[in-house]
Amino acid sequence: MATRVQVFARAAVSGEVKTRLIPRLGADGAARLQQTLTQRSVGTALAANVGQVELWCTPDTSHPSLVAFEACGVVLHDQGSGDLGKRMQRAIDHAVAKGDDAVLIGSDCPSLTSADLKSAAQAVQQASDVALVPAEDGGYVLIAARKCSPRLFDGLTWGSNTVMEETRQRLRELGWSWHELPQRWDVDRPEDYERLLRELPSVVSDNA
Repeated sequence: MATRVQVFARAAVSGEVKTRLIPRLGADGAARLQQTLTQRSVGTALAANVGQVELWCTPDTSHPSLVAFEACGVVLHDQGSGDLGKRMQRAIDHAVAKGDDAVLIGSDCPSLTSADLKSAAQAVQQASDVALVPAEDGGYVLIAARKCSPRLFDGLTWGSNTVMEETRQRLRELGWSWHELPQRWDVDRPEDYERLLRELPSVVSDNA
C-alpha cells in the first residue's frame, strides 16, 4: 500500500492569514510567514520520502503562492467547503479510495520533522489504524490513517484545547487502534512566533 502525504495550506494573502500575528508582523509580514511555513512543511514532506506529496489548498488552487509548489512535483488539490473536519475527511477519503494510506499535516508546525512523518507512515502500514502527533496546545499537528470515518471528525471543537482528547474518545468508540508520537508545537499566536525566533531562527531568517 502506498502513502500520500497531504499538506493543508492557505494561500498567503496579505491580511487574510496569520491574523493574530498581524500586530507583531504587519499584514504583509504575516503573509510572508505563512508562505515560509508552508515551504517548510512541503520541504519536510518531501524530505520524508514516504510517498506522493499533495498540497491541499484553500480557498482554491489558483493562487501563485500555492501554484509555485507544482515545480517540486507536488500535486495540488482544493480543500473544498465545510469545517476543518469535513475538509480533512475529504482528503483522507481521497487517499483511501485510491487504496493508499494518508499522512495529513498542516502548514503551521515547523517543529514537525521528516522523521515524524516516516514514523507515522510506518505505524499505519504495520499495525495501527491511525497515528497522531499531539500538539502542545491540546490539538494535533499530524494524523495518519489507513481508513476513515466521519465519526472521527464530525462535531469536534476545532481550535480548542480538547481536540486531541476528543479524538482519542472517538477512536475508542470506533474501536480503532492508534499510535501517538511525541508532542510538537505550532505557530499561531505572538508567543509562538517568539518561540520560533528562539528555537528555530533559521526558519524565519528571511522573513524578518
